[in-house]
Amino acid sequence: MNEHNTASPWIRACRVDELADEQAMRLDTAPPVSVFRTNGEFFCVDDTCTHEDFSLAEGWVEDCSVECPLHLAKFCLRTGAALSTPAYRPLRTHEVRVDGDDLYVRLEQRHPDPAFPTTTGGRDGMA
Repeated sequence: MNEHNTASPWIRACRVDELADEQAMRLDTAPPVSVFRTNGEFFCVDDTCTHEDFSLAEGWVEDCSVECPLHLAKFCLRTGAALSTPAYRPLRTHEVRVDGDDLYVRLEQRHPDPAFPTTTGGRDGMA
């Protein structure tokens, strides 16, 4: 794994055992992203709800989705799609990878408009 590739760098998010099922962890990247573990899989999406400025890491995680606690907008963690109003714009998703006991995320170069997701997320963390 090349963590120093500036075009699409992999960064260490956490140890796999630091993230319980149906939980999330925010990473202080620019902009911030969050990693999620649900149904035995790991996902990474931009942390900020596309409806209003609020951290999705504080939301409810269940069945590969996250619900924002501010206004209850719901997002698919696999695709970033907005699943319920008041959100209608998708989240950016990011590739994740388990390497030994560690979880890594790959942060691609970003388009300035969040309506343009850059990658598809979700990788099976148990592989």
